[in-house]
Amino acid sequence: MKVFIGGLPLEVNEAELNAVFEDFGPVKSLRIVKDRETKESRGFGFVEMVNDDEAKEAIRCMNGQSYYGKRITVNIAEDKGPGFNGGGGGGRGGFSRN
Repeated sequence: MKVFIGGLPLEVNEAELNAVFEDFGPVKSLRIVKDRETKESRGFGFVEMVNDDEAKEAIRCMNGQSYYGKRITVNIAEDKGPGFNGGGGGGRGGFSRN
């Protein structure tokens, strides 16, 4: 299942976000969308998780929560076609699952 994350703080990187979602289950791919010219985060991204139930749990636990002081939106992504790819791995940052 592909999950949309909006309202991401600009300091969050893919490795950190991957680690947060891995708390819920295996991540197949992950991408934070970046500006083509500046290469800075545009404040949203996508995570594709292996298991739909784990993705739904991540959505349930994370949607509307504070992440580095910003309220994030987490929901099922609408399929907009080809072009989704990912990366991942790394440490954990400012999000608390509880």
